[in-house]
Amino acid sequence: MSRFSCPRAFYSVLFKALVLMLAVAAHAQTCLSAADVEPAIRAGLEAAATRYFDMSARGDAASLKQNSIPSLAANFAPIEKALKDNQPDLSGATATVRPPYLLTAEGAQSMAHAEFLCGIFGPSGQTGNSAVFVFNDLPPGKYAIALLNVSGGKKPITLTFVLEQLGNDWKLAGFHARSQEACGHDGAWFAQKARDFKSKSQAHNAWLYYRQAIALTAPVDFMSTQATDKLYDEIQTVVPSDMPVNDAIDLSAGGKTFRWTAIFPLPVGDDLDVVVKYSSADISNTQKTYEDNIQVIRALVTKFPELKSAFTGVVARAVAPSGEDYGTLLPTKDMK
Repeated sequence: MSRFSCPRAFYSVLFKALVLMLAVAAHAQTCLSAADVEPAIRAGLEAAATRYFDMSARGDAASLKQNSIPSLAANFAPIEKALKDNQPDLSGATATVRPPYLLTAEGAQSMAHAEFLCGIFGPSGQTGNSAVFVFNDLPPGKYAIALLNVSGGKKPITLTFVLEQLGNDWKLAGFHARSQEACGHDGAWFAQKARDFKSKSQAHNAWLYYRQAIALTAPVDFMSTQATDKLYDEIQTVVPSDMPVNDAIDLSAGGKTFRWTAIFPLPVGDDLDVVVKYSSADISNTQKTYEDNIQVIRALVTKFPELKSAFTGVVARAVAPSGEDYGTLLPTKDMK
């Protein structure tokens, strides 16, 4: 929910490589953790984060937009939607501001790929006081990352504001809300379940549960910490070769071949479903698409029967060239 394109990065690389990258890019980007930020600047960042949280808790999209950087204000609809979607978790809640990070991107042009290494790193990589932030197409400027633990609403969430300094003000440059729980469990629970599945040689279940653990542990996709790095290292031991991890693959179902593009866990209330997406030339005939979806679901469960022990349901989504999709859910309890 920001102007930045920030893909999830996997930081299971050697610390020497990180040091080398930092040395090469040191002239262009720097990061200070809260302990190294001047007290007056830190106080200003925390005050701005608190002010924007108060606006968010009231559902005051107009004030958030008024206090946003121009490029974000010009395309504010995604923020308004996120604010509305998370209002049950924000209304009546209280927030604790975590120590902020101060990022400086120097130069005259946007950086295609900017990495900020913040805090203290050890011989093995990140420590409990460090963080890594990754942005694509980042314009020069002074930025801050403000994270808030929000509780007292429907469920606890982490609220992350990306701030940019314009003049003497810290303006909103990004808004990200992420639940700290899924199906009543936190990231540590999903990580342990992933390890349990791995011990039972159910690598596909383990990989999907590790992904859910990472999603709950990382406040935002463009941030990596010691905790997420540990999970990234663990997930590498169970990455499947027969699922679309980085590229689409073919899936045979009902005498047809479908181009399978994605699979991921999806919490829905107290249930955890698994979603599979595949390419479809046309979804206008919903009856035919429904039948294709059922074939894909049954083929998936036949190929990976372990899914029935880990997920409440399987959702197949046929995705048209326009990006529109048509989905079908089949509960695993109904599968023979």
